[in-house]
Amino acid sequence: MTNQYGSILVVEDIPNVLELLEVTLRFKGYPVVTARNGVEALEKVAIEKPALVVTDILMPVMDGYALVHRLRNNPQTSDIPVIFVSATYITPEDRNFALSLGGVRFIEKPIDAEDFLLTVGEILTIGLTSTPLPMPDAAFYIGYRTRLESKLHHKNTQIARTERLLVTLSDEQKPAFDALLKQAIKDRDQIQGELDRLIKTIDGMKPQ
Repeated sequence: MTNQYGSILVVEDIPNVLELLEVTLRFKGYPVVTARNGVEALEKVAIEKPALVVTDILMPVMDGYALVHRLRNNPQTSDIPVIFVSATYITPEDRNFALSLGGVRFIEKPIDAEDFLLTVGEILTIGLTSTPLPMPDAAFYIGYRTRLESKLHHKNTQIARTERLLVTLSDEQKPAFDALLKQAIKDRDQIQGELDRLIKTIDGMKPQ
């Protein structure tokens, strides 16, 4: 396959998922650039404007929601198509918010490689029929905070349930659920960090 488009930027903080997406795209001849969070992604975009961005939502430093809001509010990057992928933000409300930010597709993990490649090919071939309008900051902050608080509540509930269950399990069963607990705690801490940064931003905008 001879690529006739620019590079594809893949933004993902989980190494094995990042590698899977990168290898899948490169196998089909697409040039790929990678980043591990939204801040790194913005740096890569500034150097090389990609033809497409594929981004996870839950990431440290800056998540996918905040990344796409920044892309859409920059006239130089507002026309870059974005595919959201996520294993955590998968409720209808999560999906709708992602698409309202200007995402062209939403793919739930685990990713089916064939469907993923078809989606990428369609977007690169068709492109954007119109440049998505950026969401006003006030609306973004309200919707973003709602999504973060909802997901934080879900993760705290999941952690509490897993901790109660661990006490009742046999030694043979505990390792699998202990791994689930550690991942849930990591996710919870990332969401809390993003919420803390958002609240600090909102407070900084209030009249003194």
